[in-house]
Amino acid sequence: MWNKYYNVTSIEKALEILNLYQDQARIVAGATDLIIEFEKGLRKNTDVLIDITRIEGLNHITLDEDQNIHLGPLVTHNDVAASKLIQEKALPLAQAAWEVGSPQIRNQGTIAGNLITASPANDTITPLMALQAKLVLNSIQGQRVVALEDFYLGVRKSVLQSNEMVTDIYFPALDTSQIGQFIKLALRRAQAISLVNVAVICEIENNFVQKANITLGAVAPTIIHAKEAEQFLVGKKLSVDVINEASLLAQKATKPISDVRGSAAYRKTMVKVITKRALLSIAEGNPDGLLPKDPVVLANHSSFPALATHSIHSSTDEKIKTHINDRYFEFENCQDKTLLDLIREDAQLIGTKEGCAEGECGACTVFLDGKAVMACLVPSARAHNAQITTIEGIKTDGVKHIVQDFFIQEGAVQCGYCTPGFVMSAVKLLEEKPTPSQLEIKHAISGNLCRCTGYYKIISAIEKASKT
Repeated sequence: MWNKYYNVTSIEKALEILNLYQDQARIVAGATDLIIEFEKGLRKNTDVLIDITRIEGLNHITLDEDQNIHLGPLVTHNDVAASKLIQEKALPLAQAAWEVGSPQIRNQGTIAGNLITASPANDTITPLMALQAKLVLNSIQGQRVVALEDFYLGVRKSVLQSNEMVTDIYFPALDTSQIGQFIKLALRRAQAISLVNVAVICEIENNFVQKANITLGAVAPTIIHAKEAEQFLVGKKLSVDVINEASLLAQKATKPISDVRGSAAYRKTMVKVITKRALLSIAEGNPDGLLPKDPVVLANHSSFPALATHSIHSSTDEKIKTHINDRYFEFENCQDKTLLDLIREDAQLIGTKEGCAEGECGACTVFLDGKAVMACLVPSARAHNAQITTIEGIKTDGVKHIVQDFFIQEGAVQCGYCTPGFVMSAVKLLEEKPTPSQLEIKHAISGNLCRCTGYYKIISAIEKASKT
């Protein structure tokens, strides 16, 4: 793991430390990709993490006077999926953000982090490229602006310099003549990497396409434009024949690989299929797709993570001071582990379980500053001055939470290993939506896996708890 961890409260301080350590350092926001890279031994030269989650103002989504939408580097996938501005003015991006991981992952992972990881299968790059997004990159030497389509050099490679950080993502808001759609194909409905994804944006006047952007993910070393298809659509009505031809041209643009998740031939075929679906949806004027108007986010955004009076905190030199279940804790020499390990090994709160250690199973779900997160993907030093709740902390005056009562009554507890994570997701759901629909319950627990396949009883327990 890493050896030094800095919590900072200003961009200037972050850039100063980043410039000092260069290739040895990484900026931390969500850390969901970064932790897994450490676990897999892919970050052997990274010694320093610089946590920017305490910098106020970086988690805002705004519309400026020139009708550009701005996303700060701390804006998460759930922030985007739930944003009315993004839903109305950049729908494909909201759809893509909603398709990422699980509620817990979407509460941690940032849009900026998704872009910087530079995987061609990352979902939000595709719509942002179709939206003609630009990145503002800062270093102590100054600032530069890079178009997103010029940002990538190959698989997990970009033009970002070792002393630079992304401080802004911006793109033109869609106007009333522009309609967009994002579609993802994966092996399952949640917690899945894209086999193929597509973003389509058409500017239409008097039923004729004036301009089209079609971007494709997971079918080349970087996200690509289907340029022939884009040019073909200009000046035409979106008839069935036109849509079929454009879909074939989009297929031609791809150079997919075969891997354990799918063959190149299958990916090529599905590019045509989902491009056709996207264009048909636009032609019918019904692009909302699977995105709920008020999506479940499993979060309470009432408090911003604070760093008290300090402008910088180094967990190498100072204690990690935190509150877990309203109890004060101080930890020493614990900066080079995950929050899950800190909770279990150092706080001795073993109700939170380790199932996969890579954010797949949800057994380690806890609340961090009001948000449900996967503790296995959070650096331990993020706990400094934070408020954390584990399964042990949801009791009131020693009495079980009502969700726990109904899990027992409905027989939703089987082997029991996954139960703490399910209960935590359910508790946060009922805080957010006291009377959720069954679909909202399913969305809330989509990041939690039950190896005993007992989902019906779990859903029933949450439903009955919500009606009490």
